[in-house]
Amino acid sequence: MTRLPANDRFRAAAEALDIEPDIVRFSEDTRTAAQAATALGCDLGQIIKSLVFQCDGEPVLALTAGDQQVDTQTLGELCGGIIEKAGAEVVRDATGFAIGGVPPFGHMTQLRCFVDRNIGRHETVWGAAGTPDTVFSISSARLVGLSGGQVADFVI
Repeated sequence: MTRLPANDRFRAAAEALDIEPDIVRFSEDTRTAAQAATALGCDLGQIIKSLVFQCDGEPVLALTAGDQQVDTQTLGELCGGIIEKAGAEVVRDATGFAIGGVPPFGHMTQLRCFVDRNIGRHETVWGAAGTPDTVFSISSARLVGLSGGQVADFVI
């Protein structure tokens, strides 16, 4: 069985959620939030980082604004366990996407999700669209709703 390319899988997941994403592809990597903000000419806080951690071995998704850093102790308290950064293989197995291209939704498995309250500072935000060189825009309110995540304070 042939697996669809990452951007096509993301687009299909978005369309299933009644979103028609306008995917922007860059000639350079936008793997980091800073790279994406520079390429888009937007505020770093408008970039959504989709970070996968492990809480006692279970993959957990943390959606954070690009100018924020996750406080793993606080995230662990929210999850009820010990937080560790997930390796590349865990990220790909849990989401179906490689690090740097993980979108905020449309994953292979339903991950427990926490959403950084700071995402709401901007009306429009940008997330990865399946690959390290693609992004899409969405309203922050819609993103929070689609993520199914718990809005919380878990950043430094």
